[in-house]
Amino acid sequence: MIDRYLEKEMKSIFTDEHKFEAYLQIEEAVVEAYVHLHLVQEEDWMKIQKKAHVDVKRIQELEEITKHDVIAFTRSISEQLGEEKKWIHYSLTSTDVVDSAWALLFHEANEYLKKAVENLLGSLKEKALLYKDQPIIGRTHGMHAEVTSFGLKWALYYDELKRGYERFQRERKNVEVIKLSGAVGNYANIPMDVEKFVAEKFHLDASAISTQVLSRDRHAGYMYSLSAIASCLEKIATEIRHLSRSEIKEVEEGFSSGQKGSSAMPHKRNPIGCENICGCSRIMKSYVQVALENNVLWHERDISHSSAERIMFPDAISLLYYMLKRMKKILDNLCIFKEKMLENIHLTQDVVFSGNVLSKLIQKGLSREEAYDAIQKISFEALEKKISFQTLLSENEFILKNLSKEEIQSCFDLSYYLKHVDDIYKRLGW
Repeated sequence: MIDRYLEKEMKSIFTDEHKFEAYLQIEEAVVEAYVHLHLVQEEDWMKIQKKAHVDVKRIQELEEITKHDVIAFTRSISEQLGEEKKWIHYSLTSTDVVDSAWALLFHEANEYLKKAVENLLGSLKEKALLYKDQPIIGRTHGMHAEVTSFGLKWALYYDELKRGYERFQRERKNVEVIKLSGAVGNYANIPMDVEKFVAEKFHLDASAISTQVLSRDRHAGYMYSLSAIASCLEKIATEIRHLSRSEIKEVEEGFSSGQKGSSAMPHKRNPIGCENICGCSRIMKSYVQVALENNVLWHERDISHSSAERIMFPDAISLLYYMLKRMKKILDNLCIFKEKMLENIHLTQDVVFSGNVLSKLIQKGLSREEAYDAIQKISFEALEKKISFQTLLSENEFILKNLSKEEIQSCFDLSYYLKHVDDIYKRLGW
């Protein structure tokens, strides 16, 4: 991940040094397991704990010779030890270490993602409650439809992100898994109790079955959970971008002192944060395909997935974390223009209240077709001649035969469209 989109927390996790430290944690835990099984002397394990350390430079030197990063790692550790070095990587295959180390790294990074999602859920709920009673024009197909609550937008995003959070919590368990089953996954050279011991030591699950690698459907599901969250952020960002357009201007990203919008047009205040979120989401979604393709490996294992995962895992996790933090900042500084929301409701000569008038006429006994055709004609006239829809209704003989002027006026009450907002919020547990 480029530094521009790399937060310090993730930067510290996805370094070579930290990765090899995770390798060492797994190697030492395996030796400890053998001590508990009375197959290795505790003295040897203590020596390994005391002497073994990660030397990235030496690992890189050895990898130039071996062309194998795990062998380079194990040999660099062995160089630091005496006779006890024989227990380093004993009965293990490379992916035992790599997949189990990834479990540790996933767990560490996922805790940051979890907190970031929780923080954003808090911001969404706050906005949903704050703007519960704020009317805004709802739009379908990009066109003015009917009045709704501005708070409902945020409540919807909260509900979607909450599902994403729950999905993420389920899927993270599938990758935070210890795998120590040997070269082809049959435990021929390693006791199953070793895997159980190491998993319990790190408070993680052990895989019920594997080949030389964990099945990558686990990682595909996990990557989808991350991408689904990214898609939700993109949905929020896209809405903000639309509502920020000059002819709408119902919201606007915060604009700091000294900030510039355009190198050519000094008046511009562009929604660059939300545009950034949308671009990042495209990258996130592309990883799902890669993750699915990684599930199809030859027999008990090949390494066609390895190169992709070295890029994909750190980048996807780091990028989503960046997106979550940036979206939180966008929401915390979002400018809301309530007056413009009310102005836009009435922008189209109040024809957006036509559905309510239609219902009133049907209640009076008219057929839907007859009422619809009459109202459509009046609505189009209001738009074309820029005359108030309510005025035209109040002057139309056909309408007045069925509705009084007071009944017509009642169709334009904003509160009518917000009457069930509280009920919706109750469904959300608020």
